[in-house]
Amino acid sequence: MSLVRSRSRRPRAIGATEFKARCLELMDLVAATGNPVVITKRGKPVARLVPVEERPRSIIGALKGRARIRGDIVSPIDVHWEASG
Repeated sequence: MSLVRSRSRRPRAIGATEFKARCLELMDLVAATGNPVVITKRGKPVARLVPVEERPRSIIGALKGRARIRGDIVSPIDVHWEASG
């Protein structure tokens, strides 16, 4: 098997015995090319090695569980404000 770096998304198949012997090399190849590898056992697909797709963190909910509400935050306060204008 050659280590050709193409950008096709068509997974290539590899037998379990060969995968076991070349596991780290195939992990590096998948990370570098983005191409998945299908691992077969006796010619039947049993697993797929795919690259991790990092998603950007959403700002919504980023602080969940990091703040506490103490006291009443709904009722009006007894402080009068004057606006200057």
